[in-house]
Amino acid sequence: MTLACDAHPPAAIIGAPAARRRLPAPGTGLAMTSVLCVQLGAAASTSLFATVGPAGAAWLRLSWAAVIFTVIARPRPWAMARRDLLDAVKLGLVSAGMTLLFSEAIARIPLATAVACEFVGPLTVAVARRSGRQGLIWPALAGAGVLLVTQPWRPSVDPVGIGYALAAAICWAGYILLTQRVGDRLTGLAGLAISMPVAALVAAGVAIPRFLPRVTAGAVVAAAGLALLLPVLPYALELLALRRLESAAFGTLMSVEPAAALVVGIAVLGQAPRPIQALGVLLVTAAAAGAARTGRRSPPAPKSSRSNTDS
Repeated sequence: MTLACDAHPPAAIIGAPAARRRLPAPGTGLAMTSVLCVQLGAAASTSLFATVGPAGAAWLRLSWAAVIFTVIARPRPWAMARRDLLDAVKLGLVSAGMTLLFSEAIARIPLATAVACEFVGPLTVAVARRSGRQGLIWPALAGAGVLLVTQPWRPSVDPVGIGYALAAAICWAGYILLTQRVGDRLTGLAGLAISMPVAALVAAGVAIPRFLPRVTAGAVVAAAGLALLLPVLPYALELLALRRLESAAFGTLMSVEPAAALVVGIAVLGQAPRPIQALGVLLVTAAAAGAARTGRRSPPAPKSSRSNTDS
């Protein structure tokens, strides 16, 4: 989702310098493949819930991602400016919160409902950076969509699941802001190589007391594959896509995640929504696309020489 989700754009690519040129390669295809990987990874993660619980699945996945990014990037935290290192740590904290909360949400409510609610976070960030009054329409459109998806007036609604998804939205908003800052200051995957281990440690503090006795070798192996599907592979695809697409086009493509979650929820999890809920997902998708196209961003500050770590 990058905008993210728990699977959202990595620190190395959010806020990529505008000087990057579009290449005649299929950037759109790369971005859409990333979206599909994110939603498939989220859906597949539910297979571990019965064994290790939502928090345990999130912890195992983040742990594998931490190992993979550390091996690839080989970070040098001692060479980073203190401010940049602190931002990377903060990014790890919100990444852990986002992943844990979203896992708890999809354990209770349909995937498309959770994604629609969680997308309020990046949508808020995009609207806050709008240019002109036209952007004010998107929060209203998204709010209407979320109401149609969640249907809080129905007695069968799960307020706890929706609460988890909305809490994940807050973390996602913080994730975007911190990811942009870290991506501007640190080169390559150095920021992720710091933030992912932090996220794994936070998730371990939540999951281990409850779920460590339930962890099996099969769950550990399965989590390794899921970590490749989400977040490792999407991050790599998004990195390639952003070298071929302008940021506005990339943000618009990422806005299809609620709709993608709807399709994956139906095809993989058998979560058929009511027509009114499907309409709500489409409204959130339209609002996200509009906000991405009208949002703006100030040019990033020059990278600190102390922050240019090897990737």
